[in-house]
Amino acid sequence: MASNEFNNTLSRLRNNYRLVVMNEDTYEEVVTFRLSRLSVYIGFSTLFVLLVGLTITLIAFTPLKYYIPGYGTRESRTALQVLKLRTDSLERAVRYKDQYLEGVKKALSGNASMVLDTIPAPVPGKETSSD
Repeated sequence: MASNEFNNTLSRLRNNYRLVVMNEDTYEEVVTFRLSRLSVYIGFSTLFVLLVGLTITLIAFTPLKYYIPGYGTRESRTALQVLKLRTDSLERAVRYKDQYLEGVKKALSGNASMVLDTIPAPVPGKETSSD
């Protein structure tokens, strides 16, 4: 059954058809094409591959690639990385400064609840034995 369907499909792909373009006023044949479904599929596939290849080539080898979002020159990418590092370090510095100012505000207002460190500090000159 499957073999019969495959042969039927294959024969339909290879059947020849005639495409005629006619002048509507005089019914004169302007152009005649002899086509099969297989040749139409191959033609459209070839056209698709050529258009994709042309588009990729056009974007890859012309300045159009700079209009693609996220794409840039090497210099702009390195500059963006440097700016990102600077921004991160500035954000960290601002965060530390905000924490410091909050601590100073709490200390000046007098209602600061202090969290004491429970680890004993080493005393200079005294050795600790770990026996």
